[in-house]
Amino acid sequence: MRASELDYDLPAELIAQHPATRRDESRLLVADRATGAVRHRTFSELPEEVGEYVTVVNDTRVVPARLHLRRETGGAVEVLLVEPLGDGIWEALARPSRRLRPGERLEPSDTVSRRSSVELVEALGGGRWRVRVEGEPLGELPLPPYIHERPADPERYQTVYARELGSAAAPTAGLHFSPDVLARLDVERITLHVGLDTFRPLTADTLEEHELHGERYAVEPATWTRIEAADRVLAVGTTTTRVLETLARGAPLDGRSDLFITPGFAFRRVDALLTNFHLPRTTLLALVMAFAGIERTRELYERAIRERYRFYSFGDAMLVL
Repeated sequence: MRASELDYDLPAELIAQHPATRRDESRLLVADRATGAVRHRTFSELPEEVGEYVTVVNDTRVVPARLHLRRETGGAVEVLLVEPLGDGIWEALARPSRRLRPGERLEPSDTVSRRSSVELVEALGGGRWRVRVEGEPLGELPLPPYIHERPADPERYQTVYARELGSAAAPTAGLHFSPDVLARLDVERITLHVGLDTFRPLTADTLEEHELHGERYAVEPATWTRIEAADRVLAVGTTTTRVLETLARGAPLDGRSDLFITPGFAFRRVDALLTNFHLPRTTLLALVMAFAGIERTRELYERAIRERYRFYSFGDAMLVL
């Protein structure tokens, strides 16, 4: 599949800059694959659509991992910590990266990052570095570049069930859940720490040429036993989908997933998908097309644009049954 097949035109004003006033007041486009029906609902009505499903959420928590630092020469450097590797070592993105050298020490340049000194250990290419961080990371939440104003409450970029610290971005399909909605669903939790693979745009002309680095996940044995035996399973988000389909192929309950879900993929455990509206030319959109169908996904996105749904991280949601 060519990357250009994942393109679509989105009016800039439909890119949500702020979350809904209440989490569960966001809109929900429901697409029924069996009947072809499309329904326009609010997220608080989700339990009416999936009451008999086991709903699986990703309980990862976003690390305040965007650090504003300065070189000894005075130049400013932004470091985004992507994945902890143990003993204070992280994989990170640094920009500008061209003049940086292993062994350099970067010091905080603002009050937010005041506790996070960074030593550059090894260049990995493409702006990626292995770095050593002193103490716990204390920076800004790494909001996507298309969000131009930080939310007044940083917790709005965390799900209400977030507990396992380790992500470089939020599993955004979960941002819509309120405690009330959760209480009306049959919920199980898994963990996948969102890293480069989830939000990195396609870097090749075709999906087949795009490389995934893998992301860490963990699932409790009792949780997987129940999910595996469930009649119907709703995966909340693309990250949850990847974990469930990885396990359905016999993978261990704790490991890394580099499963690349593209059109033609045979789903073994996910029966319904809840997801936000994704950027063009991303692996996330390819996953949605794999589940809903290429042309059907295009139709649903065109319909969402006509109906003025809000797109991307703070936007509205889509449920594909």
